[in-house]
Amino acid sequence: MDALNEKSANSFLESSTEGIPNDGTGVVKIDPWLSPFKDALRSRYSKAQRWIKTIDETEGGLDKFSRGTEKFGFNVDKQNNITYREWAPNAVEAFLIGEFNDWSRTSHPMKKDPFGVFEVVVPAKDGKPAIEHNAKIKISMITPSGERIERIPAWIQYVTQDLAASPVYDARFWNPPEKYVFKHPRPKKPESVRVYEAHVGISSPELRCATYKEFTKNMLPRIKHLGYNVIQLMAIMEHAYYASFGYQINSFFAASSRFGTPDDLKELIDTAHGMGIVVLLDVVHSHASKNVLDGLNEFDGSDACYFHAGPKGKHELWDSRLFNYGSHEVLRFLLSNLRFWMDNFNFDGFRFDGVTSMLYTHHGIGTGFSGGYHEYFGPGVDEDGIVYLMLANEMLHQLYPETITIAEDVSGMPALCINLSLGGVGFDYRLAMAIPDMWIKILKEQEDSEWDMGSITFTLTNRRHGEKTIAYCESHDQALVGDKSIMMHLCDAEMYTNMSDLSVLTPVIERGMSLHKMIRLLTHGLGGEGYLNFEGNEFGHPEWLDFPRQGNDNSFWYARRQFNLPDDDLLRYRYLNQFDAKMQHAEQKYGWLHSDQAYISLKNELDKVIVFERAGLLWIFNFHPTKSFPDYRVGVDVPGTYKLVINTDAKAYGGFERIDAETRFFTTQFGWNGRANFIQVYLPTRTAIVLALESTI
Repeated sequence: MDALNEKSANSFLESSTEGIPNDGTGVVKIDPWLSPFKDALRSRYSKAQRWIKTIDETEGGLDKFSRGTEKFGFNVDKQNNITYREWAPNAVEAFLIGEFNDWSRTSHPMKKDPFGVFEVVVPAKDGKPAIEHNAKIKISMITPSGERIERIPAWIQYVTQDLAASPVYDARFWNPPEKYVFKHPRPKKPESVRVYEAHVGISSPELRCATYKEFTKNMLPRIKHLGYNVIQLMAIMEHAYYASFGYQINSFFAASSRFGTPDDLKELIDTAHGMGIVVLLDVVHSHASKNVLDGLNEFDGSDACYFHAGPKGKHELWDSRLFNYGSHEVLRFLLSNLRFWMDNFNFDGFRFDGVTSMLYTHHGIGTGFSGGYHEYFGPGVDEDGIVYLMLANEMLHQLYPETITIAEDVSGMPALCINLSLGGVGFDYRLAMAIPDMWIKILKEQEDSEWDMGSITFTLTNRRHGEKTIAYCESHDQALVGDKSIMMHLCDAEMYTNMSDLSVLTPVIERGMSLHKMIRLLTHGLGGEGYLNFEGNEFGHPEWLDFPRQGNDNSFWYARRQFNLPDDDLLRYRYLNQFDAKMQHAEQKYGWLHSDQAYISLKNELDKVIVFERAGLLWIFNFHPTKSFPDYRVGVDVPGTYKLVINTDAKAYGGFERIDAETRFFTTQFGWNGRANFIQVYLPTRTAIVLALESTI
């Protein structure tokens, strides 16, 4: 379907709510194509409202309901008595065991209430907690068949793994004598989000797992220098298998101990806040590890508990378990999980992973999305999953008005980024997942001369206006083993031999560096209301990402980012790194990401030239592989004197500086390409320039 008109959608969203139906169909006023699906919109909205009413009546509202950590797991009162509670409805008996009681299976029995919640109080000993900080603990349960099972507590906040002894995690009682005190307030929600997607463990050129403290010391200044204002941290929630990239969660409330302690992570976030950088957590509520001994699977001895029973509770491609979003206690667990990361660690929001899997009963498996609206409604939709996401966004935005939520959804479901009051799911942004697919497809399948300017610009602008989109050329998905980064697609083996300034600038490297900059700049300027980059790709990281695993002899060779490359003054990677910084800082000044959609005045297939205006800037791209154009005439609406603010051909970015940086461009009052004025510019082959009115520089 054609994208909505952005201005009309935004003006509607900002206008009075008078006349808007309160039954979940308000979004139809924004997008009339949704009119045939009003019943489905009403159904999901009414179910969300019923849950809100139920939670209000039984739990005192979403605020109290989402404070599950104050009831479940381990809580220490002012007298240092420890109360432990766990929901395990299938178990008939339960006991708290651990180092504190020499693993006695009888000394600390737990009482079960009518709702399946077990409880035990461990009195203080000599005024101190009877369980020492960092001591190992477990819950031991008896099932209806008489079998004894032992599990890691579901709400545990710290787990450790000693691979030399066993791959199974140990649960530890986290109660440090001195609590971390945050020094800096959360930054304000930025008008434009420029996201640096990062993974702590790989954030070093060394052949090992990097730490939270090293990320704080080494990466935060780098990210600040580049000009990103949002960090999206991946693989923080404790996951059973390092090579899963953080997507097989076994302990949802535990920050991964691979990288350090919870306090180390708090220091990382606190330091970022002191730099004015927002930090988002890559949250995985779409599925869970199938581990039994150190996960939620078969937690109380049943196949269900937190998950659907039988095949419905298993994700066949991910080999993992699927949550039952229609369960009262599962909702408490997941909503409290979000609240925990916000309150305990001061995260500023979330990028929800695997949203497509949550939205549909088929989880996107074997399903292609054509964009037809019928695909977003009907029996293939998981209404409980949608309603959970509605509740999560409603809770987060009520309690934390500055929060940011991002949906990773490949399907393009309408109203994903519209408020619940209008019948939407409530996310702030969605990821433009079609854009990296387009770039990779072009680079794999087409010669430069075959690139279709119209098709490229259509993909970059084909989004649901009124619903904000984060554009990107490549994320961690495109960096994984078996794929190639954009720079590797462009240069391949020459990356290892010809990226030094001491070597000849070959045609392959020249093309690769030119297009790397142009692809990023075009995506940044045209692709959305936010921008994302995966760490290392800003400087054209030469290799894919592959975590230590049996298939590569547990090597760390590819599980690292070689930040030594852009820091070497003899290597050309530094040019790409500095160009990326130029883009981010220019956006900070001119704010094109939170400006109206660009007006594209030219898509010339013969010349391979694209021209558009956005945020008062004039953007000109010459993708032609061989032709340069002197005195190329381009239209521009606002008259005046223009100067360069970005030039991919500048020497500082590895170019030839064929356009003098001090050149002034004067408009002529004569209509051109639908604009009131024109200017004439020199367009060298494979270069892009961005011009601004001299008065704004």
